[in-house]
Amino acid sequence: MNNREEYGQHSAPHNSAGRGELRTRIVIVLTLSMMLVEVAAGLWFGSMALLADGIHMASHAVALGITAYAYWYSRRHAFDPRFAFGTGKVNALGGFTGAVLLAVFALMMALGSFERLIVPVDIAFNQAIAVAILGLFVNGASVLILGERGHDSHSHGHSVGHDHNLRAAYLHVLADAVTSLAAIFALLTAKYFGWLWMDPLMGIAGALLVGRWSFGLMRSSAEVLLDRQAGEQVWTEAYDALSATPGVQVEELRVWYIGPGVCAVAAHVSDGNLVGPSRIAAGLDPDEFPYVVVHPLSGE
Repeated sequence: MNNREEYGQHSAPHNSAGRGELRTRIVIVLTLSMMLVEVAAGLWFGSMALLADGIHMASHAVALGITAYAYWYSRRHAFDPRFAFGTGKVNALGGFTGAVLLAVFALMMALGSFERLIVPVDIAFNQAIAVAILGLFVNGASVLILGERGHDSHSHGHSVGHDHNLRAAYLHVLADAVTSLAAIFALLTAKYFGWLWMDPLMGIAGALLVGRWSFGLMRSSAEVLLDRQAGEQVWTEAYDALSATPGVQVEELRVWYIGPGVCAVAAHVSDGNLVGPSRIAAGLDPDEFPYVVVHPLSGE
């Protein structure tokens, strides 16, 4: 006959906003400012290139707005008892949504480039180059402000533990910066060497790159949303901490991410010395593993 006992270790609800939210808001202001300048200049000077790029910036402002909303929602409901494991997964949901939008933008970029490749159009090189340089400057500044390199949280080198919401914002501005750089190269070669095909070709290459980024982010954020088991390094850390108590053998262990760099743990253990679940779970870092449930099983 087995004696079953449960222990739950809970720290304060996880709130993943912080610096990521502030940086995202700054980038939104930059993006909206750039959008207004380009739309106003396009209408004033009758430039379709400026007007089109302004509308493009508006679409990215919407995507960044979703990122900011996810941060706000997560922060506002961080201590809401209705959310059993906190609101950390809102971060992954925002990242997944941003990845889907990024894939849509990549598809639109590819379709437009193919159309230009088949039916070339006249290009106002000087205006287009000026817009691309200005866009590169603004998006380059946005990339530096976000400063996202996949390690905004303690993720032990595993992409599932990243701040997916911040990464979505980062990839949006990075995609714009890369496409601006490619556009400058393509426009210069078209202007001075007559290679008009280079502009749509760079557009297709940029779309493929952005599409690859978006699907990578979709995959990693979906793993969090679907409670996939944490990576081997994190799982081993939890296993070793639980097994460190004398007489304890971990029979079954589940570790999954509930936010950037934080995990929930559920374990079935054999407690030969009857030390109790509180001592078994004491070796786990409460900042990294804020939600722990231990089920000790002892035989008679």
